[in-house]
Amino acid sequence: MTPVRWDPSRELEDMSDRLNRMFSRRALPQANSKETMVVADWVPSVDVSETDGAYQIKAEIPDVKKEDVKVTLEDGVLTIQGERKQEKEEKGKKYHRVERSYGSFVRSFTLPDLVDEEKVKAEFKDGVLSLQLPKSEKAKTKAIEVTVG
Repeated sequence: MTPVRWDPSRELEDMSDRLNRMFSRRALPQANSKETMVVADWVPSVDVSETDGAYQIKAEIPDVKKEDVKVTLEDGVLTIQGERKQEKEEKGKKYHRVERSYGSFVRSFTLPDLVDEEKVKAEFKDGVLSLQLPKSEKAKTKAIEVTVG
């Protein structure tokens, strides 16, 4: 019998894969929040930034078609959802490794009251979804001149 070398990192990777499959697509509520974290097939990376006039959200969703992405805004919660479809197997093509994740995804963000929901804009280009969330006029700070008498 040939001895088998134990690889602890491979064992951890296998366990992680099994856990991910077990918890796939289950919703986990976040404490004191309207947001729900959904464990989906994959989750796109997101950057959230702010300027004086707006918030911006950029989500990386390569290989996802525009028609497979849906952005909704309801009760102060912005939701981005979609699906990255796996290529169909071709005759004569054999995969040796598949590391990219496929399937559906969902990301939700609770927006501050300062966002003007009527003026939200979305753009999808080169696999990046960019959302512009302008602040309402009441949110913008105004300088008040004070005179000393």
